[in-house]
Amino acid sequence: MFQNTRQRSGLYSAITLAELIYHSVVRDVRKSHGNAFIAIGANMLQAIVFVLAFYVMFSILGLRGARLRGDFLLYMMSGIFLFLTHVKTVGAVAGAEGPSSPMMQHAPMNTIIVIASAALSTLYLQVLTLFVILFAYHVAVTPFEIDQPFPAFGMFLLAWFTGLSVGLVLLAIKPWFPTFVSIFTMVYQRANMIASGKMFVANSLPSTMLAMFDWNPLFHAIDQSRGFVFINYFPRNSSIEYPLYLAIVLIVIGLMGEFYTRQYASSSWDARR
Repeated sequence: MFQNTRQRSGLYSAITLAELIYHSVVRDVRKSHGNAFIAIGANMLQAIVFVLAFYVMFSILGLRGARLRGDFLLYMMSGIFLFLTHVKTVGAVAGAEGPSSPMMQHAPMNTIIVIASAALSTLYLQVLTLFVILFAYHVAVTPFEIDQPFPAFGMFLLAWFTGLSVGLVLLAIKPWFPTFVSIFTMVYQRANMIASGKMFVANSLPSTMLAMFDWNPLFHAIDQSRGFVFINYFPRNSSIEYPLYLAIVLIVIGLMGEFYTRQYASSSWDARR
């Protein structure tokens, strides 16, 4: 009632929003552990364990001959990094704090800041993990060459962007169907262990099997990334446009759903989780 309001410029509002997102990102990064280095190290360890587990599995089953001509570990990492980034982003955004959480009671906070911080913190951890592991592999194990590194990194960002879009839709409907969203998120993340196509290439699939995977935007992102990583692989059964357009549509739907849900926010929602 007695507050002194001032007219703020758009630049000032943008700087304030960026500062809030930055501090929220730091909070999300350190959420798993008070020490930021340990939190980042745990994320790197998970990626390393994934790579080593699939390397051993492929070696034992004798599937290394089915790989692309090129570095075998680079072939596996081109799928595992995108898979981890996608599913972690889905989980982080879908599990972000909703409009009825106590954090939303603070005036500067809003759901857009929470969503952006959840997505950007995951991207920060995955990008840092990607560069550290690739640098260590290049220096300590064997030098490698990526045919088109910038477009390949663009597919990495596309996998993150599609994960953001799927997570945003789940976040919008979570207050209405919390149990369904929790189960669906877990099933979607587990299903992508196979449906992402990180263990095979799309060009080797027959048309009957291709129909089982081409619905998945992550499948397209991984296959296209391998086309940019390896000079001798040309993806014929995937596209960049499909996951990009699908992600844009899902983000629009998710933002509309989140805006509608925010109008009916209730403190009793948190008791249902």
